Amino acid sequence: MAFGPMEGAILVGLFLILFGPSQLPKLARSLGQAKSEFNKGLVEGDVTSTTEEDLDRGGMTESVALVEEAKSKGVEVEGRNPEEIKQEINESE
Repeated sequence: MAFGPMEGAILVGLFLILFGPSQLPKLARSLGQAKSEFNKGLVEGDVTSTTEEDLDRGGMTESVALVEEAKSKGVEVEGRNPEEIKQEINESE
């Protein structure tokens, strides 16, 4: 069953009868907006997961692994940001 010109003409005629000529541009516009929102969602959803990296660290997130490393080397972590902790860990090595 191929989709031919007669079937296409029938579909266009049905759309004109059901929606009317004034509603077709609105319908096409909303379909275009839906397509752009879908594509935008695909791009936003294409974030690489850090799950594999977390599993390589033994199931710990990066911040937890940093705190564990700091504690094992005797570095104080309270009230400090991660950059300061990393710097002191590197200095202690």
